[in-house]
Amino acid sequence: MNFDFNEEQRALAETVQRFVARDYSFEARRAIRDSSPGWSREVWLALADLGVLALNIDEEHGGLGYGPQETGLVMSAFGAGLLLEPYLSGAVIAPALIRRTASADFQEEWLPNIATGETVVVLAHHDARNEPVTEIGGNLSGRKAVVAHGGCADLLLVSARTAQGTTGLFAVTPGAEGVSLRDYPTLDGQRAADLVLSNAPAARIDAGSKTLAAIEAALDIGLAAVCSEAVGIMEATVAATTEYLKTRQQFGQPIGRFQALQHRMADMLLHLEQARSMSYLAAMHCTNEDTSARQRSISAAKVTIGQACRFIAQNAVQLHGGMGMSDELMLSHWFKRLTTIEISFGDTDSHLQRFARLSRAA
Repeated sequence: MNFDFNEEQRALAETVQRFVARDYSFEARRAIRDSSPGWSREVWLALADLGVLALNIDEEHGGLGYGPQETGLVMSAFGAGLLLEPYLSGAVIAPALIRRTASADFQEEWLPNIATGETVVVLAHHDARNEPVTEIGGNLSGRKAVVAHGGCADLLLVSARTAQGTTGLFAVTPGAEGVSLRDYPTLDGQRAADLVLSNAPAARIDAGSKTLAAIEAALDIGLAAVCSEAVGIMEATVAATTEYLKTRQQFGQPIGRFQALQHRMADMLLHLEQARSMSYLAAMHCTNEDTSARQRSISAAKVTIGQACRFIAQNAVQLHGGMGMSDELMLSHWFKRLTTIEISFGDTDSHLQRFARLSRAA
């Protein structure tokens, strides 16, 4: 299978890599993380200027009409810098969902503004325990938990149980009557929010019967993007650890000369290359209309990448010693993000179980 990228794709990756290296340094990220909103609107508009917010929006609505492969390259490039802005939720998952569910008028209203960075739209899908969101008379009540970047959203796409017993998708405006958001930082420095709806006004935007399937398809596209991000972080982690082993002296020589540590690094590289291949597989299959085949490929990728996240992150910290977990070292932030990715969109064990179940049924 050919995993080579064309000249245009390589140029896109190099552009984003230069942006991260030049404008998203460790110090700049720390300042953004410690700010009140926890993300930067200025950076968001700079990403719009680069064109990356328009990747997953068709040309008809002011986008570039690209797909998962290009998104994967961008996410991988973002990996080393640990971007705090809502790229995954606002520029990958939301456009994918809007394209699959919303009316032409809704797409015309919101997709161009997403492409230009004027509007942040995120999905609120996972119900809080024992308090699912339900629709009664056109209004919504209930709770959503851990809404990624919910606090910075200009519009929320909220899934809810309708009176007919199906899943509907509703547009909810933050700040409207009956809408409450509690924003907070997560382990990896990202932001999330808990959403409370109390008879909140909402506008239904989906066509009806296949909404849940469309949400799952959009989340699979997001999961493929996360797999690519993980590979970018692991690449940076392995490179930093290799450099550390070359410079850290013990017994009068670099510790990288010790055979036991060389074996450890070889194992880390093996996990990295396996993860890279599986991220390509996820990108290639995440838009497959055959749901079973798509989910089987996505789960296989998530299992391999989840195992690699844990192995590489833990070994990198161990090889660095106690300083590996200090806040002053980027390694600790890569470790936290890889740890979070391993349990995001379903952890490794749950995807292994899904892969086994789907393989038996195939």
